[in-house]
Amino acid sequence: MPKIYNLLILFLFAAFTTQAQKISDKNGEPVIINRDTLFKFYAPQGLFNPKERAEVVTKRIEALMSRIDFNPDSLTLKNDTSISVIAYNGQMIMGVNNTDASYSELNRPQLAASYLSILKNKLGNVFESNSPKQLTTNVLEAVAVIVLLIILIWVVNKGFRWIKLKIIQGWERRVEKLAAKGAPVAYASRLLPFISGLINIGRLLIILLLVYLALPLLFYIFPSSQPIATQLIGFVVDPLKSILLAIVHFIPNLLTITVIYLVTRYIVKLVKFIATEIANGAITLKGFYPEWAIPTYNIIRVLMYAFMFVVIFPYLPGSQSKVFQGVTVFIGVLFSLGSSSAISNMVSGIVLTYMRPFKIGDRIKVGEIMGDVIEKNLLVTRVRTIKNEDVTVPNATILSGATVNYTSSSKTLGLILNTSVTIGYDAPWQTIHNLLISAAEATEGILDNPKPFVLQTALNDFNVSYQINAYTDKPGKMAVIYSALYQNIQDKFNEAGMEIMSPHFTAVRDGSHIQIPENYVAEGYKKPGYKIEKDS
Repeated sequence: MPKIYNLLILFLFAAFTTQAQKISDKNGEPVIINRDTLFKFYAPQGLFNPKERAEVVTKRIEALMSRIDFNPDSLTLKNDTSISVIAYNGQMIMGVNNTDASYSELNRPQLAASYLSILKNKLGNVFESNSPKQLTTNVLEAVAVIVLLIILIWVVNKGFRWIKLKIIQGWERRVEKLAAKGAPVAYASRLLPFISGLINIGRLLIILLLVYLALPLLFYIFPSSQPIATQLIGFVVDPLKSILLAIVHFIPNLLTITVIYLVTRYIVKLVKFIATEIANGAITLKGFYPEWAIPTYNIIRVLMYAFMFVVIFPYLPGSQSKVFQGVTVFIGVLFSLGSSSAISNMVSGIVLTYMRPFKIGDRIKVGEIMGDVIEKNLLVTRVRTIKNEDVTVPNATILSGATVNYTSSSKTLGLILNTSVTIGYDAPWQTIHNLLISAAEATEGILDNPKPFVLQTALNDFNVSYQINAYTDKPGKMAVIYSALYQNIQDKFNEAGMEIMSPHFTAVRDGSHIQIPENYVAEGYKKPGYKIEKDS
């Protein structure tokens, strides 16, 4: 009973060891000759494991190939009851056992025969390629490839030289025609060297491509360097194959992206149509002004395309890679850190659009800047002053301060222009009012209705402040109207013999000539003397 138990344990151990050996050797150990794998060993033999066995067989085959009298046809196969032996002139090269056959679908004699066929074919090719005749043929073929490469490079150089000459000649003729018509052609001397450089770069790229294509041909001519040729071709073929496979695999995602893009595009077109109709007045919405239509469309368009990009992002090639995600995060950080002022101006531009503090053509005042609005966008507002100075004002600056709009109420209520004069207490205020109102009514650009009016704004120590207020519906001509008003005030007061002594009026008139132009002085006027009174 104990013997049977021990035998059972030994059998299980042997079975487990054999299975473990199969699992551990499933990749096999190759026999490589001239960088070419002939076959693999998966099972041990005798005292040799698969790796040592492959090394021994490789050394024996290399020793055979180094013999001058080597003939592959002298390789023989002998099948015994437990092993098949491949030998050369009685010298054992390798053995094939039943365990080797268990790793294939062939039995041991068939597997040994296939190994013998591989050895004869491979070693025969090596033998033939090393013959003097074959070496001579290979060298001549290599020389032919090199000569053909030199001829092709010469043809490429000649062709590009001819192309460059034709381009220069055509360029010079074109420049001469433009110069004859008076067009500025100074840029030609700077642009022509750039075009010439592009042509040279194209020529060098083609030459490098020819050299790269010639190298695999040269290496493939010699059997020992054929693996290098295969590797060089793989550097070109493998990327192209990967690209083509990626394109084929990307077709379903491309169709999805196309559908999403088309849906987004036609939604944006629909929104644009509605916005255009609202801007033209064909469609009216209560509480929605026509000037809001196009800015609103622009905002919706940006949001729609941004949403579209978010939706199609997972379908883009490489979107799941860490590099792609890192680059997008880096760009986002740069954008957020470097464009805070731009974003502030954009938000301010959107707020100003819906606040409607002014529109294109309005006369406004922002800080110390006064002029007509000539452009509005998300970032800035451009104002042209009365001196034709174009001033660019950031939208954030406008939103953070006060803005005066002279145009918004001018057509309905009228813009009130006003200026002040100071007159002494000895002048009747009714006369001053009449003079100021008549001066305003005589000014071109002042409305007759509502009528101008005067406000007395201060009773100063030496004079009274009178403010004339007049309505106009032409805010764009404020400077001209103010100038004409000042002139008319002077004329009306001079005609009435009334002095405007601003900012202070001296009450002591004795001995002083009246302060108006001579042509307005009444006939017979005499300069008064000093009045002295004696107390009784």
